[in-house]
Amino acid sequence: MVELILGGARSGKSALAEQRASEGGRQVIYIATAEAGDEEMAERIAHHRERRPEAWLSIEEPLALAAVLAENAAADRTVIVDCLTLWLSNLMAADEARLNDEREQLLRLLPSLPGRVVLVSNEVGLGIVPDNPLARRFRDEAGWLNQRVAEHAARVTFVAAGLPMILKGE
Repeated sequence: MVELILGGARSGKSALAEQRASEGGRQVIYIATAEAGDEEMAERIAHHRERRPEAWLSIEEPLALAAVLAENAAADRTVIVDCLTLWLSNLMAADEARLNDEREQLLRLLPSLPGRVVLVSNEVGLGIVPDNPLARRFRDEAGWLNQRVAEHAARVTFVAAGLPMILKGE
């Protein structure tokens, strides 16, 4: 089962994903897409690492998400991906061809993944219109990615102020 958890910054979406992954007694694989480009981001990454149970396997992969998912998803596992928007940002910084290729690989793979997959993504389209072309493109690409992932998800949850709202599924 694929689940997409959306929300704004500090909405509680990662905590909800971790809670859901803890349910059911399966082995948990945590795929982190962030890269520590500065001290503040390194602190955020450290905070996320500290929250995870020691038994969880963590894999840091900023670009080749579909390949890592294909390799690690299994019927007896839950895989968390945190998060799709950082992955998208990394790909946009890499190059256009890689962005398109990696996104399409992920979207083709999602319906066939075994086990449980919990994807975390930011909902960035609810605020003001960004004042520069790159930020507007990112907002648009994130919105399109979230829509396409939601098509493949059995459950989609939006988190605001730590409160989950089911948009699709049970």
